[in-house]
Amino acid sequence: MTFTGAIGAACMFPLRAIISACVALRIHPNVLTLVGVIINFAAAWQFAMGEFITAGFIMLAGNIFDFIDGKVAEATNTKSDFGGFWDSVMDRFSDLSLFVGVMFLYAELGRTDYVMIAAFAMMFSVMTSYTRARAESMIEKCKVGFMERPERIVLVMIGAFTNRMGAVLWVILVLSVVTVIDRIYFTWRTLKAEGPLSA
Repeated sequence: MTFTGAIGAACMFPLRAIISACVALRIHPNVLTLVGVIINFAAAWQFAMGEFITAGFIMLAGNIFDFIDGKVAEATNTKSDFGGFWDSVMDRFSDLSLFVGVMFLYAELGRTDYVMIAAFAMMFSVMTSYTRARAESMIEKCKVGFMERPERIVLVMIGAFTNRMGAVLWVILVLSVVTVIDRIYFTWRTLKAEGPLSA
């Protein structure tokens, strides 16, 4: 086993115990998803209060629920189309709440520049998801670009634990812009290859 593989296995050990406990207690995965959102709201509040490290640890807890809900659904055979929809919608609430928390903090500090950077980062983060969803209503797959949700969450946590949120917001903004443009171009190119464009 490689070193990274060993780290992954070590991290999975407590998660498997949590998943087993949820299965044994018959906790519905949609409830786990909701709990994860509530925890991320608490992280957003800590960002708003300027408690970055606390927010980072709360995000860690919230993302445990974000990870295990799908595993519990598989283990209990409760996967459903609505469950996937519910998970996606709740993910957006989690993501946006974190940006709102950061914007509130910068507004309180009188840093209009960083309020705007956070606002644009939030806007393009939403557009990253939207462009993929809209594209995949017309083409089979549109998963190009780097800035997916897991990368954003990791970057926000890095910003929280290092107290470098301003720099992290710039990184999220730039990479999200690149990803949105890449997905628009990829969709245009794919549709053009498939036949005449209707618009």
